[in-house]
Amino acid sequence: MYKTVEESKIQISELMLPSYKNFGGKIHGGYILNLMDQIAFACASKHSGSYCVTASVDKVDFLNPIEVGELVTMKASINYIGNSSMVVGIRVESENIHSGQKKHCNSSYFTMVAVNDQGDTVKVPGLVLKSKIEAKRFIKAIKRRESDNKKTKTLNEVYKNVGAYLDDIKNHRVKINF
Repeated sequence: MYKTVEESKIQISELMLPSYKNFGGKIHGGYILNLMDQIAFACASKHSGSYCVTASVDKVDFLNPIEVGELVTMKASINYIGNSSMVVGIRVESENIHSGQKKHCNSSYFTMVAVNDQGDTVKVPGLVLKSKIEAKRFIKAIKRRESDNKKTKTLNEVYKNVGAYLDDIKNHRVKINF
């Protein structure tokens, strides 16, 4: 079975309330991450037809602050599928409802895994790519995965043999006392 990207797309909008703000008066990043996790779950569950759990979250850069009173819109789509995993791409925008000005606040990628009632992974439907942008997103997910695997291998090497890497930190503001 295969599904198109369009069949699983999700979009939500929510008005940002004063209770969501942090000590700096902007919307708390943790609240936005919570909403992103919810939309990732909805998108992945819609594609897979199963309950889904969050396996990982790719780097999240908060590009622009979100103000109280702005309308936040999140758009999610399946960018990649494995056997039981899916990468959900999420774009977050805020809109000043008075001026209509929109800001791109962040984009991120959530890896979600489909599971059954016993918590075992289940196979997800394949993905039909109907445009170059969908193909680009799929390929970029593969490249991110390859890069992550390489990074993990390198970091494991550092952990196993820190002595070989101590020169890498000599120009940083640290003192080594061992």
